[in-house]
Amino acid sequence: MRINQLCYSLLALALIASFYVSHSFWVWLLLVNLFTFLLYGADKYAARSNWQRVPEKTLLIFGLVGGWPGGAIAQQLFRHKTQKQPFKTWFILSVVANVVVLLGLVYQSELLEQISVL
Repeated sequence: MRINQLCYSLLALALIASFYVSHSFWVWLLLVNLFTFLLYGADKYAARSNWQRVPEKTLLIFGLVGGWPGGAIAQQLFRHKTQKQPFKTWFILSVVANVVVLLGLVYQSELLEQISVL
């Protein structure tokens, strides 16, 4: 599955690139969202051209690791994967998981800040 190797190579490239900049978290989010957006577009094009598709599992993993905003925008822009079940359910669950983790990180940082003040 060469398409999967390419997808995960892009993910690894984004991770490596994000370590070499000062705001690595934000660079990671920017790159993973850009790559997720592009993957949805490539998958839509492949579907229309009858080419090898990007596996749904790969699209979901990209969303789960932070690329869900890019995936959500691409879904609407390309009209791709907006009605397909159970993909839609899994995508929404990945968004919820991301929001919960983000809220947990914000809560933890505020808690640590309050402790350091004491």
